[in-house]
Amino acid sequence: MSLIHVIRHAKAKNRVEWAEPDDLRPLTKRGRREANAIAERLSDEPPARLLSSPYLRCIQTLEPLAVATDLPIETTDVLAEGAVAYGADAVDLLLRLARSGSVACCTHGDVVFEIADAVASSGVPLDGPRDVPVASAWVLEVEAGRFVRARFVEQPPR
Repeated sequence: MSLIHVIRHAKAKNRVEWAEPDDLRPLTKRGRREANAIAERLSDEPPARLLSSPYLRCIQTLEPLAVATDLPIETTDVLAEGAVAYGADAVDLLLRLARSGSVACCTHGDVVFEIADAVASSGVPLDGPRDVPVASAWVLEVEAGRFVRARFVEQPPR
């Protein structure tokens, strides 16, 4: 069995107030605290790989975990915001990665929704929302190339 932690990025700067390209929008102070809490939560059973959307806020969400585990953060456009048209690609990617061990990935709300929707459509009951808040996660169990369980993990306390 492999675990896939599908994490929605931590709190980022306000989209409306941000004047630069959206892919460069960083985490806030609260977001950095949430990223540290995520790393602490996963430190007991660290993943074998870290995968992220190329957007800065996702990379920054995984950075404390990368430091704690001494793992590189790999990026892929499949997890980028707006890649919902490729939701099936994200699910396929996660199932392929699960073959080699546990994975923590950071993505955006729209992609998390698509992944949770696909997991539910495969017959796995969800114990939480598909439209998840920032810094929360779905922990997906994979056996024999398919999802078998899904557990929602709330965002860290503020």
